[in-house]
Amino acid sequence: MMEVQSSGALNTIQDLGRYGYRKIGVSVAGTMDKLALAAGNLLLGNHPNSACIEITIFPFRVRFLTDTGIVVTGADCAAELDGASVLPWWATPVRSGQLLVLSAPTRGCRAYLTVRGGINVPVVLNSRSTDLKAKFGGHDGRSLRKGDRLAVLNASVPRGEWEAGYGVEPPHLALPFNPGSADGAVAVRVIPAAEYEKFPKYGQAQFWDSLWLITPNSNRQGYRLSGTALPTKGQSELLSHGIVPGTIQVPPSGQPIIQMSDANTSGGYPKMGTVIEADMWRLAQARLGENLKFVPVTVQDAIAALVAERAWLQKIETDLASLQGASADAGIK
Repeated sequence: MMEVQSSGALNTIQDLGRYGYRKIGVSVAGTMDKLALAAGNLLLGNHPNSACIEITIFPFRVRFLTDTGIVVTGADCAAELDGASVLPWWATPVRSGQLLVLSAPTRGCRAYLTVRGGINVPVVLNSRSTDLKAKFGGHDGRSLRKGDRLAVLNASVPRGEWEAGYGVEPPHLALPFNPGSADGAVAVRVIPAAEYEKFPKYGQAQFWDSLWLITPNSNRQGYRLSGTALPTKGQSELLSHGIVPGTIQVPPSGQPIIQMSDANTSGGYPKMGTVIEADMWRLAQARLGENLKFVPVTVQDAIAALVAERAWLQKIETDLASLQGASADAGIK
């Protein structure tokens, strides 16, 4: 059990998402940075889909009412446990009564608190994720606030088989992507989408060459961007059709919108491109007011990036298994 001491809007319970219900208008939801959740759960020996707390508004404070283990991933938010620094991306034991404080990030946008066993909230449509727009799932379908008490599921790995004191290199170091730009923008890889060829050549070039500002009117549903407006003459809205997180739409304003975790299930704006799955975590950690740079890639490039991401996760699992095996052997001796 844990009790929230202070929180803010948009801090919610999330897992990997609610899949299989888009046909009835239910968005996927789930963590914005799914790689951060996956790594945290691996480090704790949790089920891959165990629910965590996604923190976007800081400071966030929570007191633990039982002994457990935690990992803080995602944004670097200078976490402290009873005033002592907690290493990010590192499995850390916690004792009953201790207070965890997460401060405003020095890098990134969203932090993730994974707890050994996972947060125990009701499963709704096969997920514990919070859908803020529809107001269901998670903790009463809302953001967390002071006084909320959160139960933790029984750990899937026996205490003796879980190793604290193990961490990983964060993905911005382990999975770097630098297209050679010196403008300081967050670079994300994009595959041209269905209506790409319907935009004039100069509009296509403008899409790739421009920097796109993430405006304050951005949220878990979508990032609204600002830059030199893309040409929309000759474009018309389509009949509504299915869209997914990562889809980049161009409304009549010419200012792109990137669909995110709480994406609409359908839409009719022309689609310029789709951010590859392996770069969605980079988008999740981009801050309001930062610039984005779109980099064109092929489907083969996108698959290779996803393979590299999964290899990084597999290495965490393999290394942790080796560490546990070594500890067991030492105990026998």
